Amino acid sequence: MSSTVIGQDGESKQNSQSNQPSQGAPKPPTSAGWPLWEVFVRSSRGLSHVHAGSLHAPDAEMAVRNARDLYTRRNEGVSLWVVRSADIITSDPDARDMMFESPQGKDYRHATYYKESEGVKHL
Repeated sequence: MSSTVIGQDGESKQNSQSNQPSQGAPKPPTSAGWPLWEVFVRSSRGLSHVHAGSLHAPDAEMAVRNARDLYTRRNEGVSLWVVRSADIITSDPDARDMMFESPQGKDYRHATYYKESEGVKHL
């Protein structure tokens, strides 16, 4: 049995194998080929989103659906965020001092720099 198969490069090739599926036939997806997504859930209005876990999904829409099924089973959430893990950039923990210390001469950026005024109420 001979058939024509279109490869990923767009070129057609002859397939002369018998009793075997065509090489161009779609294979069932596996999570190994899908990107990893990070899931954040907000449990109620006014609260922040909290990292709930990770999952594999082929696209953003499926990631939201899977996240809903996995992480909000008992009406625990009011909002979901899914972010492709590859798109998250983090700071280096070893460079903590450089990243989070206030630059010299800019202490006014902190509330502790200012003194409480005598006549001002509700502070």
